Amino acid sequence: MASKENCIIGVDYGTDSVRSVLVNAEGKTQAEAVYNYARWAEGKFCDSTKNQFRHHPLDYLEGLEQTLKEVLTEVPDSMAQNVRGISIDTTGSTPVATDKEGTPLALHDEFAENPNAMFILWKDHTAVKEAEEITNFAKSWDGPDYTKYVGGIYSSEWYWAKMLHTLRTDDEIRDAAYSWVELCDWIPYELAGGTDVYEMKRSRCAAGHKAMWNEEFDGLPSQEFLTELDPLLAGIRERLYNKTYTADEAVGTISSKWAEKLALPEDVVIGVGAFDAHMGAVGGEIEPYYLSRVMGTSTCDILVAPYEDVQDNLVEGICGQVDGSVIPGLVGLEAGQSGFGDVYAWFKEVIREPAAGIIRKSELLPDESKEALIQELNDKLLVTLSEQAAAIDEVDTGIVALDWLNGRRTPDANQLLKGAIEGLDLGSDAPRIFKALVEATCFGARAIVERFRDEGIPIKGIIGLGGVAKKSPFVMQTLANVLDMEIKIAQADQSCARGAAMFAATAAGIFEDVNEAMEAMGSGFGEIYAPEQEKVSVYNELYQQYTSLGAFVEERV
Repeated sequence: MASKENCIIGVDYGTDSVRSVLVNAEGKTQAEAVYNYARWAEGKFCDSTKNQFRHHPLDYLEGLEQTLKEVLTEVPDSMAQNVRGISIDTTGSTPVATDKEGTPLALHDEFAENPNAMFILWKDHTAVKEAEEITNFAKSWDGPDYTKYVGGIYSSEWYWAKMLHTLRTDDEIRDAAYSWVELCDWIPYELAGGTDVYEMKRSRCAAGHKAMWNEEFDGLPSQEFLTELDPLLAGIRERLYNKTYTADEAVGTISSKWAEKLALPEDVVIGVGAFDAHMGAVGGEIEPYYLSRVMGTSTCDILVAPYEDVQDNLVEGICGQVDGSVIPGLVGLEAGQSGFGDVYAWFKEVIREPAAGIIRKSELLPDESKEALIQELNDKLLVTLSEQAAAIDEVDTGIVALDWLNGRRTPDANQLLKGAIEGLDLGSDAPRIFKALVEATCFGARAIVERFRDEGIPIKGIIGLGGVAKKSPFVMQTLANVLDMEIKIAQADQSCARGAAMFAATAAGIFEDVNEAMEAMGSGFGEIYAPEQEKVSVYNELYQQYTSLGAFVEERV
């Protein structure tokens, strides 16, 4: 058994913040810290009207340093000196253009304010046109269909589409970019002191699910394919990579710069990175054929299955199936929704902003009370809507909505799709509309489950992770009713960072494999939501209305 004196750190890069968790080899949390990205919080480098969402690499570096220092100062020095490994998970696909040393271009003075030199966030949908071109060309050119292992449809959220769009729209970046790297590859590389982009160890998870990497293709799509797609991609493949690594492997050890900065020993192992939901699924103790749903602003749905079961069964319309992308030795299958918590946040803002404007202009309250009231409104609005929606007696209120406010990730990616609400009348109040939006996100989840089942992949149960799963009983109960399946909520807070810590412990040799790490460091499950059978049949009928509305809206795109 691993000594409980051994400590490891998992770092989780999310959309709004980065969080670090220091745990011991028994999985007990010793310290955690969160850093909200300063530039992102100010709305810098983003334009929602263009679906442009960018992160400056300084936000990542500052967050990394601050959270690591904070967790290390919260524990005794003896514990800090027993840190054996650090692993990273990130959102994805979140690529950036780099120089030959692997440095993001935005860290050079001449590109410091250029959004195209920054990390292109997963939710950035500026490359819809390029994604469609990639899909169409992969199926029509005289060669292999490189989309076959990523669901048959390439997404604007992914690596090649974002790269191509940037090269087409920014001459300065096109001339300066030597290579392109994913965030989950760059942070471990930075911690290990990398100086040559060719030495960067690339994540199997990121490469397989977002960059069309597969051993069948001898790695990435061929240079012939890329050049025929667009001559701007000529010569790019030799500046990227062929080999990939699973997250149980080590990048190396911490660099002397970071060891000195953090007061850590120089033998701390840095693990290969991966995407947040994939490591989160491990933090939530995933098992074969249980769909792990990381539910936050969007969702990422992860399933693992033995290779001998999946074999050549290619599931259409998902975000890929990759050997070893979640747990080495198993096939990892990914799906997800482009909007989940974001749908609720949108409706909250529709109500909140006009109310906040009235409060600010009010002559009845002092300024200090105004801001306190606005903050209370912000804190309690979703909670109140959820409570009021849960209290509505009728299951079918006559309102049906679509959850495509940020496009559709799966099944069958289409980021041009929009949300819709039908069945409104003069009795349609805010709680009923909110209820319909929650149901829409749950119907979107059901579409994913049904696609897996239709393609011969069984779903035995649901594991809920993330902020929505932990904090919204109304959403979780609705989801159980819509799916007619039991949902068990992972007990652990910060499941993504905890999963990263499990991989760090494995890469550092504390455990022989990640399954052993899960068993030793897992926190088990808490709340279990069982379907309310009297509501299931009604939701079956409403789901048919959802699919009918979806078909109508999709025809108009």
